[in-house]
Amino acid sequence: MSGPWERPQPAPARAAAPVEHITAPRIHGTDFLAAQAANKRKTWMLIVTLVVLGFLLGYVLGWAVEAWTSQGGGYAGQFQLLAISSLGLIGGLLLATIGLGSAAVTMAFGDKVMLSMNGAREVTAEAEPVLHNVVEEMAIAAGLPKPKVYVMETDALNAFATGMSPDHAAIAVTRGLLNALDREELQGVVAHEMGHVLNLDTRYMAAVGIMVGLIALVSDLVLRSFRFGAWGGGSRRSSDREGRGGGGGAAMLIVLAIMLVFLILAPIAAQLVRFAVSRQREYLADATSVQLTRNPTGLIEALEALEAGETKGPEIGNRATQHLFIVNPLKRFGSGASALFATHPSIEDRIERLRNLGKV
Repeated sequence: MSGPWERPQPAPARAAAPVEHITAPRIHGTDFLAAQAANKRKTWMLIVTLVVLGFLLGYVLGWAVEAWTSQGGGYAGQFQLLAISSLGLIGGLLLATIGLGSAAVTMAFGDKVMLSMNGAREVTAEAEPVLHNVVEEMAIAAGLPKPKVYVMETDALNAFATGMSPDHAAIAVTRGLLNALDREELQGVVAHEMGHVLNLDTRYMAAVGIMVGLIALVSDLVLRSFRFGAWGGGSRRSSDREGRGGGGGAAMLIVLAIMLVFLILAPIAAQLVRFAVSRQREYLADATSVQLTRNPTGLIEALEALEAGETKGPEIGNRATQHLFIVNPLKRFGSGASALFATHPSIEDRIERLRNLGKV
């Protein structure tokens, strides 16, 4: 192809060298590879935290069921609050196994689901030559296969990457983004999304999203069962026995209270872990964008354009996929927003970090 957007021919040494052999710029005295390694360690720690949280939720539910059936069956003396619950261990292992299994299935098929949920359609190089050209350039810089290219037909300004491995990745951008950004800015955004692919963020975020959803679903189902008195019969029977000299009623009330507290707090804690993973990934993808383009200006100006653009939540994204986008499509987080409940760092903070790249 020829014309103003003709793709420059990369030097053979640059094209052949994998990204880890390129001398990377430094971020406050820390090189990119060290930042990537540290970020992966933190993410794995957060994922392990989610698995443990799911196990604890399953354990508490199994423990409560064991207490309820013991009280309801007239075996109050056999149940000990501080004893290890065999049913609790089964429940914990079951919920953790379901979470990991669901995450594995999602990592196998999640890319197609994500693209479909957000109305993305694949485009050819003939239909979008500039976009394809930029994606190919960034793939060469990252030493990765070229991802598939998708466009979301909406005026909102946004983009996301998906795919469970660099060999099966896809980058999707909105029509509004293509219309609003120049080539340098588009290159910064595409390099950011390529950073997610390079750092395996899409795989981690799919696993995190499904485990958080499972914890929230189980908690919600059990809480709804209270509305229909599913736990009331055992409590009333144990209270009757307590009035006749039994000691099971107080123990059952303690069990129910602990379970209720955990059912309320577990989904909140899981969401906080999910948001923490997302924020860490956005910072690293911004830095990786500069690593690939050697030019922070493009991404800085693109983020400024995204900040100035209107948020059109109903047209794109949902609560399940909001953490995947370069900026949250449903809500903007300013510098004064609560860091704990933000899926993304504030754009002001991200721009400030980009401007300080290379400063020790």
